[in-house]
Amino acid sequence: MSTITDPDKGGFRVSQLLSDTRYRAITFQVIALFLLVAAFYYLGNNLVQNLRAAGLNFSYGFLDEAAGYDVGQSLIPYTSQSSNWQAAKVGILNTLLVAVLGCFTATILGVTAGVLRLSKNWIVSRLMAVYVEAFRNVPVLIWILIIYAIMTVSLPAPNAFRGDDPASTMLLGMFAFTNRGIYIPAPVFNPGSMVVVGVFIASIIAMFAYRAYAKKLLFDTGKLLPTGWPSLAILLVPALLVFFILGRPIGLDIPVLSGFNFGGGIKIGAPLIALWFALSIYTGAFIAENVRAGIQAVSEGQTEAAAALGLRPRRIMNLVVLPQAMRVIIPPLISQYLNLTKNSSLAIAVGYADITATLGGITLNQTGRAIECVLLLMLFYLTISLAISAIMNVYNNSVKLKER
Repeated sequence: MSTITDPDKGGFRVSQLLSDTRYRAITFQVIALFLLVAAFYYLGNNLVQNLRAAGLNFSYGFLDEAAGYDVGQSLIPYTSQSSNWQAAKVGILNTLLVAVLGCFTATILGVTAGVLRLSKNWIVSRLMAVYVEAFRNVPVLIWILIIYAIMTVSLPAPNAFRGDDPASTMLLGMFAFTNRGIYIPAPVFNPGSMVVVGVFIASIIAMFAYRAYAKKLLFDTGKLLPTGWPSLAILLVPALLVFFILGRPIGLDIPVLSGFNFGGGIKIGAPLIALWFALSIYTGAFIAENVRAGIQAVSEGQTEAAAALGLRPRRIMNLVVLPQAMRVIIPPLISQYLNLTKNSSLAIAVGYADITATLGGITLNQTGRAIECVLLLMLFYLTISLAISAIMNVYNNSVKLKER
């Protein structure tokens, strides 16, 4: 008869560093942590002593002082008498705006170009190859300046829309394309408009629920439901019915030429458009290569098996190839989103007021608070980058293969 007893745990012994890899790894990690803390303490203490020697102090009181400068485009109320903190918030929102627009557009361009580059049509595949090689091998700053120059040179000035026989006319009487930017109608929300907005949001949720149901039904039973026109009907019909029943509570503020510029509506400035398009096209070229690599990582046998079951090429791509390719596409896609967000700091080249141009540019130069401004900039970019990584990692975990 034998008995099983727990091994003697004992205490820590120096000999364990040689014989036990677990103790050795923990010991080295503790030493590395101690050295890292000591290094940060030394750098921080050195910074404080140098500031004291130069007669400077470390303070963020300048954020409450008046900024004293204007910005071209702002999503929140702002004047030159607003505080530096308000100017920083304008820059943060402008950075987030161009990052969201850029990521969305670059994803559409990249996925489309990546799929078309594998097309059997020689002209289409070569055109996509030219797009990828041309845009990813030229610095994004050059593309920003090119697109901005094209806009400011080729589009007419606002005074071209003046007079009984103007040289330029508004598109559909509502959209004006000028060298200062694009003017589009702005929605005007009257009483009852929130009901229409609520119905529209509910329609979006219902549309995704229907598409999820159709996909589950296809996987469970093989029955194929149409998703194109039903999704469009679910999205638009309820909101349009409520809109007309309530007497059209949502109107439009159409831009009108007054004085030397257009008034009313929404202005999308030329710097924002140039930055948005350049970042989207440039990053889309990299995403296209990620998509192409992901698709080619899927075995040809998967495509042949799906074709043998009678699936059409478009459904093979949507239901068989892309879902398996996503686990290869998503990790590098996260890096491309991070690069796009950080490349938005080039906005200062065309006068777009992002966080680098406001807090890290004008505010820093006016107040001389370089360390405080740079630390805030680092904190902002670190926060937004970690947030993007966290969201995409959650999505990556949701689409990865589930092993049984």
